[in-house]
Amino acid sequence: MLKVGAAALNQTPLDWKGNRKRITEAIENARQNGVQVLCLPELAITGYGCEDAFYSPDVLKRSLDTLQMLVAETSGLVTCLGLPLRIQNKTYNTVAVVANRQILGFVCKQHLPNYGVFYEDRWFHRWKAGQSAIVQVDGTAYPAGDLLFDISGIKVGVEICEDAWVADRPGPRLFARGADIILNPSASPFTFSKFQTRAQLVTDASRAFACAYVYTNLLGNESGRLIFDGDAMISSGGELLASSDRFSYADHTLTTALADIEKNRIEQSKIKSSFADDTLTVVSSFRPETSFEPQVTGNILENFEKGGHLKEEEFARAVSLGLFDYLRKSRSYGFTVSLSGGADSSACTALCALMIRLADESIGLEAFRQKLSYIPGINGCRTIADISRLLITTLYQGTRNSSEDTLNSARALAEDCGAEFLRVDIDALVNAYTDLIGEKIGRPLSWETDDIPLQNIQARVRAPGVWLLANLSNHLLLTTSNRSEAAVGYCTMDGDTAGSIAPVSGIDKAWLREWLIWLEKTGCEVKGRHIRMEGLQYVNALQPTAELRPKEKTQTDEKDLMPYPVLNRIEQLGIRDKKSPLECFRLLEESETGYRREDLYHWVRRFFTLWSRNQWKRERYAPGFHLDSYNLDPRSWCRFPILSGSFEEELEELEAYFAGL
Repeated sequence: MLKVGAAALNQTPLDWKGNRKRITEAIENARQNGVQVLCLPELAITGYGCEDAFYSPDVLKRSLDTLQMLVAETSGLVTCLGLPLRIQNKTYNTVAVVANRQILGFVCKQHLPNYGVFYEDRWFHRWKAGQSAIVQVDGTAYPAGDLLFDISGIKVGVEICEDAWVADRPGPRLFARGADIILNPSASPFTFSKFQTRAQLVTDASRAFACAYVYTNLLGNESGRLIFDGDAMISSGGELLASSDRFSYADHTLTTALADIEKNRIEQSKIKSSFADDTLTVVSSFRPETSFEPQVTGNILENFEKGGHLKEEEFARAVSLGLFDYLRKSRSYGFTVSLSGGADSSACTALCALMIRLADESIGLEAFRQKLSYIPGINGCRTIADISRLLITTLYQGTRNSSEDTLNSARALAEDCGAEFLRVDIDALVNAYTDLIGEKIGRPLSWETDDIPLQNIQARVRAPGVWLLANLSNHLLLTTSNRSEAAVGYCTMDGDTAGSIAPVSGIDKAWLREWLIWLEKTGCEVKGRHIRMEGLQYVNALQPTAELRPKEKTQTDEKDLMPYPVLNRIEQLGIRDKKSPLECFRLLEESETGYRREDLYHWVRRFFTLWSRNQWKRERYAPGFHLDSYNLDPRSWCRFPILSGSFEEELEELEAYFAGL
């Protein structure tokens, strides 16, 4: 029996001292728990999201310097330390396999993700399977490449993240050479329900390769856009032995289990392999001596998966953790929200409040305060209510077009969250601008002739005041726009798009409204009880509206655009699935039978027209979190030209089809 461990780390790109400290703490925790073989995440030394800093020679040098410091901390165990490494004038994504303060060699990543949010081919080269080389580090020669390590009789192999997700993976070659343990250091961003796929991958690999398979991931909001859930798992012989609690607010988590190496070897001998591979280099070193009792942890979302609210719970926990890390890593003092009483700003405010409650559940208020000890006044806060009022400020900015309903909605939610609630009237500011410009152009502005400009000026006038409020407290101003609005540009640049971070920009409006109802009626389970936000009852009773036109015009978002579920479906078909306008319309005819054919036609035309016209807005959005299998952020998933042909020919084909020509 061998005790193995997987440590998830909350790292920060280029934070040399901090990253080294967290790795050292994880290694020491593993040692104290008797772990003999420890898996740490991909690129743990530098951080995964260094972007073009990976080109810097200084970054490569500091990575190796840090590696040497960490090697001295590895007494009595085997571990893997991820870093970029220059080999024969090319940079590779590697892990150094280290045993008892000795570097054994460097495994190089063979398969680089270059799709969706991934861009690894920009910085790294792909190592060829079956090949090895020699690399000099501080005058010492080490093997590098496609390696298997024989550590005094225990054979340890490595698949680095993407290597395990492709058909031509290293696993079969490692199995053919008798790997007892396969480590998978990963940096796998959160998306909904992805942990289930990972669990299947890990258990299937341990069964297929008759080995102990140890998988670990990064944790938290590492570099701004990507959230890592800290998923860590250990499986042996097809049995999942241990899995981590996800979305922890700690610097690291440790998951351990006992792996029956001899049992796996018996199973290996029974399997007739066609994977014989004599090109894999085997590196030998020492044998770990001791064995210990297992420590199996559970999965924090198991009950929610059974209860049918997994996505709602994951969204709450992922974004709350993302906000917490963004707050502390940017050294900001809290959050300011322009709380209109509508769904988007209400969701942002509720998530800030959940952040505090989920942090208390995860690490306790004392550790939470310690992590935010740089914030003036935080140490004097003794309760969740104290912290909420210090960290969350909301501002309701009404005009004559605002309703009592949205005012009541904003106030009720702020009170429920324990946030500071401020209210101002901005009519005088709006009038000052419209009168000033009307005077200069020689005519008064009116709703009959100037509808869009009069709507936009109200949204833009709100931005300077809420920015001022945020700056006064060194707060992050939260952008409240959602993904549906981004798709069609239903937002005012330098108005409701103002902010430092956009927590809900990766979520469509239709589902966000469902989530708010869930949070009011069901809520997160925290410390054995459900945290519901009953203050959401007011916003959940309202139809989404910008409240920018006069009240008698009864403005609603869906009247301006189209039903949000239809908008979301067109976005999926046209943007995610790359269907033409005509193909989208045909598919909608089949699936959206509750709407008139004429309406579907006009909505498809409207979507593609607005999509192509508003790419410049998506280019200017505040950073948002990647939460789904795709998003609309041109800097992380969906690139589209700012200037284009606006689907002119494609929409002509749609028109001809609709007209029966």
